[in-house]
Amino acid sequence: MRLAVFPYAAVLRSPALRRLLPGLALSAVGDGMRIVALSWLALDLAPPGRGATWVAVCSAVAVVPGLVVALLGGRPLGRLPAVTLGTADALVHATALGAVPVLAAVGLLDVRLLAVLLAVASLLGPWGSAARYTLLAQVLPDDDRVAGNALLSTVTELGTLVGPAVAAVLIAASGPVSAFAVDAATFVALALAYRAARRLVPPTYGAPARASGEGPVAAGVGAVLRLPAVSGVLALTFVFFALYGPVEVALPVLVREELHAPVSVLSAYVVAFGVGAVLGGVAAGWLGRLPLWPLTSGIVVGWGLCLLPLGLGLPRPVSLAAFALGAFVYAPYLAVTTGLVQRLSPPALLPRVLALRSAFLGFSVPLGAVLAGPVVVAAGARTTILGAAVATVVVGLAAAALGRRVSRRRGDAACPPAARPSPA
Repeated sequence: MRLAVFPYAAVLRSPALRRLLPGLALSAVGDGMRIVALSWLALDLAPPGRGATWVAVCSAVAVVPGLVVALLGGRPLGRLPAVTLGTADALVHATALGAVPVLAAVGLLDVRLLAVLLAVASLLGPWGSAARYTLLAQVLPDDDRVAGNALLSTVTELGTLVGPAVAAVLIAASGPVSAFAVDAATFVALALAYRAARRLVPPTYGAPARASGEGPVAAGVGAVLRLPAVSGVLALTFVFFALYGPVEVALPVLVREELHAPVSVLSAYVVAFGVGAVLGGVAAGWLGRLPLWPLTSGIVVGWGLCLLPLGLGLPRPVSLAAFALGAFVYAPYLAVTTGLVQRLSPPALLPRVLALRSAFLGFSVPLGAVLAGPVVVAAGARTTILGAAVATVVVGLAAAALGRRVSRRRGDAACPPAARPSPA
């Protein structure tokens, strides 16, 4: 009964996760710091008149190389234990980011070298994300994984909220290079946290080995895409996040150019979303015993419905409240779908599936934002948001219908986690 009241108890009782969580929290703060410090340092180092170009370049190279490695590196990297992958990602980040203050101190840092170091730091990023959720699946039973996923997501969200504020203080006091030094130190702490957790991972789960009696496991992206249920989750996630991209583009245009409102109104929507997302992330821990596929499609439909007041031009208090509620509904999506992927994936393929999912997420929102640009120009910001809302609802209803059809055919697709054995 106590676990039902406080679903995070089992997560916090796990010795491995208790050692890993502080390192993850610190590295999340470092990630948030880098969001601010990257742009500020690129502007400092760029030639006159080319600051915006180099900010865009540095922002892109801080993400894209890791996505490419996630897509192409499944065969060699997917065989490594989760703890090894997480440690390697932390050390790559620490080394590349730590080189920034060292090179600045000796007068060798320029904006091109900064871009190279950011690219190197990103190489194992999706695999590092996959490692933490794979490790969580290895040390928690199926019923507790959604709560564990929600706790990791909430820690990351809070870190990226705190990080920019810390970076602002550091940059004002001693410049953006100091923020990179602190960021590198947070990844050293994460590597040490993985080292401490390594001894507490059950030996049978130290590597994604093949289960007894199981056939050979194929490697690479093709192996993941040959898992129909997992492919369905990845496809829904890609489309869902791509449909969020237009909102990021259209909302500031709506506030400034169509509503002719001050920036405080845009800030109000951003704050409302942030508050709803944090509360929704915490509430996600109570969802682990529900049937996960109906819950997933319900989240998609719910987010789309909460966007409708903004797209329909309802009064601002109504649209603000709906936007906050939408963030509350939206926030558990990653925790829930991660739990679904952890259940549906063979243990040997789980790191590859999660790394591929990170790559899909990295491409989907920017793709949706880029495609939304011409739509906003042609149809207007409000119409774009309305279209994204309606499309999201349609996608969620289609996913729910497909899930019911599959459950009738197989008889087990929609059963709650408590009735299903853990793949571990």
